[in-house]
Amino acid sequence: MTTITLNLPDSLAQRAGGAARAMHRPLEEVITAMLEGALPSLDDAPDDIQAELVEMTWWDDARLMEAADATMPDDRQRRMAQLSAKDGPSDLEKEALERLRGEYGRVTLRKARALALLSIRSGKRLLAEADAA
Repeated sequence: MTTITLNLPDSLAQRAGGAARAMHRPLEEVITAMLEGALPSLDDAPDDIQAELVEMTWWDDARLMEAADATMPDDRQRRMAQLSAKDGPSDLEKEALERLRGEYGRVTLRKARALALLSIRSGKRLLAEADAA
């Protein structure tokens, strides 16, 4: 365990203290949990998207909502499905499929990160609300 001393704005320290009291948890545990949620694990993220996943922490809510709503274009999704279903694809088709899968994975990582950050900021479970709708 590493000990770090932080200088926090009074208002933030009061909010963290209030959250700790409300949850009947130590302040250190609350701050640690918030940092774990705000800082993504990059262990299995592709190198070319790691910096963006961290930078998303500073995006405003509107930009995060755009990322959360983003999808891979329909034509590329159809092409990925076609290539995935093909028996004996050529080497070029295999390469195209891997590129499309990589693109799909990056969109999915951005969406997941955006939803996690929006959920932390709002204090609500966004996915639970979406499922209920």
